[in-house]
Amino acid sequence: MTVNYYDWSAYHANVRPNKIAIRDLSINKELTYSELDIRSNKLAEWLQKNGVGKGDRVAILSQNCAEFFELEFACAKIGAIELPLNWRLTKPELEYILNDSTPTVLIYDSGFLDISLELQKDCQIKESLQIDNEDPSSQYEIALKESNGKYEEVPTTHDDLIMIMYTSGTTGHPKGAMINHRMQLYNCINLATPVFISPETVQLVVLPLFHTGGMNCYANPVLHAGGELILIREFDPGLALSILGNSDYKVSHFFAVPAPYQFMMNHPDFDKTDLSFLKIAGIGGAPCAEAILKTWSGRGVSMIQGWGMTETSPGGIGLDAADAERKIGSAGKPLMHTEVKVVDDDGNELPWGEVGELYIRGPNITPGYWNKPEATEDSFDGDWLKTGDAARFDDEGFVYIVDRWKDMYISGGENVYPAEVENVIYQLPQIAEAAVIGVPDERWGETGKVFISLKEGQTIEEKEIIEHCLKNLAKFKVPQSVEFIELLPRNATGKVLKRELREEVVGSNAPAIS
Repeated sequence: MTVNYYDWSAYHANVRPNKIAIRDLSINKELTYSELDIRSNKLAEWLQKNGVGKGDRVAILSQNCAEFFELEFACAKIGAIELPLNWRLTKPELEYILNDSTPTVLIYDSGFLDISLELQKDCQIKESLQIDNEDPSSQYEIALKESNGKYEEVPTTHDDLIMIMYTSGTTGHPKGAMINHRMQLYNCINLATPVFISPETVQLVVLPLFHTGGMNCYANPVLHAGGELILIREFDPGLALSILGNSDYKVSHFFAVPAPYQFMMNHPDFDKTDLSFLKIAGIGGAPCAEAILKTWSGRGVSMIQGWGMTETSPGGIGLDAADAERKIGSAGKPLMHTEVKVVDDDGNELPWGEVGELYIRGPNITPGYWNKPEATEDSFDGDWLKTGDAARFDDEGFVYIVDRWKDMYISGGENVYPAEVENVIYQLPQIAEAAVIGVPDERWGETGKVFISLKEGQTIEEKEIIEHCLKNLAKFKVPQSVEFIELLPRNATGKVLKRELREEVVGSNAPAIS
């Protein structure tokens, strides 16, 4: 028997075949590593028989389920590329992504049947498979049942892509960050050691798997190590607490953006939930409030903070639990196999203490953006990725993200780029000027506020603007408030001075939104 030890599922199927790999609590389903590998093999065969070759994209539109990983490993076996789709997006947003990436196959959950059929037709996707975990005769299950798993193995290297993850674009359209096998491997290396991931690890996954936080913090590293994932469809604070405190599961690892931690600690079951099994709680995606950190640390949970981007695998900077309270507000220090620096506008490295743009390089960095060579070139200075975040080092080498170099803000852990929202608002004929900023919000961290200048003689209600956004944007991107002003503040070159707008809302003495 020949075993490909570069194939994660095949390796663990050979070493620990009967160990549970994935437990999907939403449908009470368990997959051992042997079963995960067999199903991935069968899916790989079906994909090849239906025209998927090396480098072809396979899209998946679903809430969290084991099929994300079955597809990931199937793609790895045949050199294909997984394309996770954000199910929160509207049809126009998904249509843009699919037309840009041109997948050969769309795999979708039955809950997204209507929009998936429309997308398949309008985006000219040749093949599709419907997942229905309540129906053993669903298209997906029939496809696996009729396959024998004898696919043609396709040689791949670390430079080959395994995934494309679309992130909101600064120019109004999302960009597909290309994820290669090298990035995935080094993310496993970079994240596993600081958070003590091993074959004994059990992680509850609550972030969506279309997001790099759900897929890679720490789900992929856990599967790489031979641990166990517990999946739920989407986050619910009461459900999450009940799983964390259940001695039948013994969840050792958890990762989320700050909002879920806040929702759980405000839940009536928080104080009576047994958290003694939880060894590591990772937090990222947005700044962590001191109250969240101290509340969870006070329950004996080790909080591991960090910074990263889809483009950095995402692990880039991490703050060890031992330094968490001593260095509140810091993202930590560069993870192993990564290098960071802070530079001025001309790319010159700045001394510690001075604020500049954060650059990062290493084997965990994306090779660029799908179909966007200009955006790729603009994002790099040599082999350094320009992160778009303003940062500084302290005298111990800890990194602090102090502001955003660009205008992006984070709402509920999701990146929102104002240009994308503004493009939609400009579709309304009454609008002369629009500027969106992120403003503080107790629940979501930040939400959008749009400043509107109307064309002469035109009128429009705030409600109409919000409703238009709801029809064309994912809900987390929709501004929560509108303010009508005569003219937007601009500098001599005509650029909108969004900092002045922020100061008007937040106050000139308020800390920078970061």
